[in-house]
Amino acid sequence: MNDARRPPAAVLAVTLLLALGLGACGKHAPDAAGQAADVDVAEVVSKRVAEWQTYSGRLQAIERVDIRAQVPGTIVKVYFKDGQTVKKGDPLFLIDPRPYAAAVERASAQVAAAKARAVFTTADYARAQKLLAGNAISKRDFDDRFNASLTATADVKAAEAALTEAKVNLDYTAITAPVDGKVSRAERTVGNIVAAGYSSPSLTTLVSISPIYADFDVDEQTYLRDLSQVGQREVTVRLGLATDEGTPRTGKVASVDNQLNNTTGTIRVRAAFDNPDGALVPGLFARVSVGAGAQHPAILVDDRAISTDQAKKYVLVVDDKSKAQYREVTLGNLADGLRIVDTGLKPGERIIVSGFQRVHPGDVVHPKVVPMSGENDPVATR
Repeated sequence: MNDARRPPAAVLAVTLLLALGLGACGKHAPDAAGQAADVDVAEVVSKRVAEWQTYSGRLQAIERVDIRAQVPGTIVKVYFKDGQTVKKGDPLFLIDPRPYAAAVERASAQVAAAKARAVFTTADYARAQKLLAGNAISKRDFDDRFNASLTATADVKAAEAALTEAKVNLDYTAITAPVDGKVSRAERTVGNIVAAGYSSPSLTTLVSISPIYADFDVDEQTYLRDLSQVGQREVTVRLGLATDEGTPRTGKVASVDNQLNNTTGTIRVRAAFDNPDGALVPGLFARVSVGAGAQHPAILVDDRAISTDQAKKYVLVVDDKSKAQYREVTLGNLADGLRIVDTGLKPGERIIVSGFQRVHPGDVVHPKVVPMSGENDPVATR
C-alpha cells in the first residue's frame, strides 16, 4: 500500500484507545445499573387500636409537709439520714425537753394548789350556808364565801388548762413524721437553737411517695371526648418518664379543674399513679397519655421508617417489582409502640424500614422481610 494512504500512527493510537474504552464501558455499565441495594422491608400493620393523646406533665406529691418547730429550743437529736424513707409517727428531731418537763411539773403543782384551795372554799361556803340559816353570819360575808368558792373552782380549770398546754408543749419537743414518705436533708442539726411557728425556718421537708400525682393540661377536644364524665366513671391514663419506652405505668384520673383556661384553650387534669418503687419523684417531667375511646381500624408503621421531606412526611413503599416508590403520609398518634398512619398507606403494602439511605424513588432494591416492630434491629440513622 502507498505510504500516503496510510493513517498516521497517532490516529491509530487514539482509535485503539477509544475502542478499548467503549468496550470497558459496555462491559461494566450493565452491572452497575443492575446492582440492587439491600434493605429491610416490613409489611404495614393493620389492626384495631385505641388512640392515646400524649401530653407533658409534672409529678406532684399528694402530701408535702414543711417540718417546723412548734416550740423554741435547742435541737439535741436528729433521728433520720438525708433522703430516708420514714413512716408516720417516726421520730425526726428532738428539741431539749427539760425546760418543758419543768413547766409540766410547775403546772401540776399549780393544779394541786388550786384543787386544795377549791376544797377549802367549798367547805367554807357550806359552813356559811348553815350559819346564814341561823342568822349567825351577815349576807355580805356569805356572798364573799360563795364568790371565793366559785373563783377557786375556776382556778382549778385554769390550772388544768395550763397543765394541758405544758404537756402539749413537751410533746412538741419530739418532732415526728406526720405522714409516710421521704425526708429531705436536715436543714438544722444538733446544737442549733430554733424558733417556733410558721415563719420559722423549715427543719426539713417530707413528701409522700405512693400514690403520686401527675398534673397536665389537655385540649378542649380531649376533655369533651374523654374527661367530661370524670366522677361518674374511671378514666385510665398512662405515664412514662424520660428513660421509659412508651408509657408503661397505668393510673386513674383523680380530678379535672372546674374551668377552661381561655388563654391556652386547655384544662388542668390531675391523675394518680401507684409508686411502690419510688421511681416517680415529685418535680419530674413525664409523658401522660389519655385514651381516646373505642377501638377503630388503623394502619401502623415503625417510626424509624418515616422520613421528612421539608414539611412533608413520607415512606418508601416496595412494589411487586421490588422498586421503591415515594409515598407521602399523614401521621397520627402512637399505638402499641407504632405510629398510626391516617392517610397514604393501605393494608398489605410493604415499606422500607432500614437501609433507605441508599435508595432513591424508582430504584430496584433487594428486600429482606423483617417484623414491623424492629425492636431487635439497629435503628437506621436519618
